[in-house]
Amino acid sequence: MTTGRVPVLIDVRKFDGTLSARWTAERLGEDEHGVWLGTPEGTVGRSVRRAWTSRFPYVVLIPRGQWWTATFCAAPGPELYADVCTVPEWNPDRTVVHMTDLDLDVVRPHGGGAHVEDEEEFEEHRVRFGYPEQVVTEARRACAWLREAGRRHGAGAEPFASAYGLWLDLVAPAT
Repeated sequence: MTTGRVPVLIDVRKFDGTLSARWTAERLGEDEHGVWLGTPEGTVGRSVRRAWTSRFPYVVLIPRGQWWTATFCAAPGPELYADVCTVPEWNPDRTVVHMTDLDLDVVRPHGGGAHVEDEEEFEEHRVRFGYPEQVVTEARRACAWLREAGRRHGAGAEPFASAYGLWLDLVAPAT
């Protein structure tokens, strides 16, 4: 595990290039799962529709070469919110990470099981934006894998079972 706190702009777009979400997080470090970014409570973000302020701290995992990112939240947020997206790409100095949101999300509330959200939005955008077949295939594959890997009570794969806790503790220390 390496650590080093540097601001990172997270820039998420829809397939047509419009803004989905943008906010600045702090690079907490890196391990075998990928790069971990921390977002403290009160962080301001923006979407095409509105600005928002985070109501709870969370960490975002940017895995290497995968069609997803995963957010792990302190309560009252969901324990896991995984976004199916294009493979995240870093700018040369690794201060900005870009990805395209492919609508499908796998969510696990604290104490609950993982479920898929926004399947209708995925189908609508697949047609409207003309997702290439490879994008559709990779998105569906990533979503199915995330749903299984994100299961509760340690039955899922790491980092979804417990590995995220170390990183979340850096932005949401236990009181």
